[in-house]
Amino acid sequence: MGGSGSKAKGVWPFSGGGAGGDASTDGNEQSVARTRGSRTATPFVFTRRSSLYYDEDGDLAHEFYEETVVTKNGRKKSKLKRIQKNLIPQGIVKLEHPCIHVDFPMILCEV
Repeated sequence: MGGSGSKAKGVWPFSGGGAGGDASTDGNEQSVARTRGSRTATPFVFTRRSSLYYDEDGDLAHEFYEETVVTKNGRKKSKLKRIQKNLIPQGIVKLEHPCIHVDFPMILCEV
């Protein structure tokens, strides 16, 4: 669960140079970015999987209900029936502001 990091190469702001850490960084700084082949993983999350669904009418919501009228002993009673068919997930949503990934290996605090 949670979002996925961006696969685009970018500049990691806390390392001395580029995303992978280059020759311009001095020996005292450690580059936080981890490299896997030619990709650079950042601690930032730019997208997430949405929990919303579209129904047949194009409405967007977490859950959909249909009102049904049930007659019991001559009395009419209305009930809500949850709709679970013909729903399309919204998919991947871009976050307004990047978040820090849950598995970020450093402790962030202010003293």
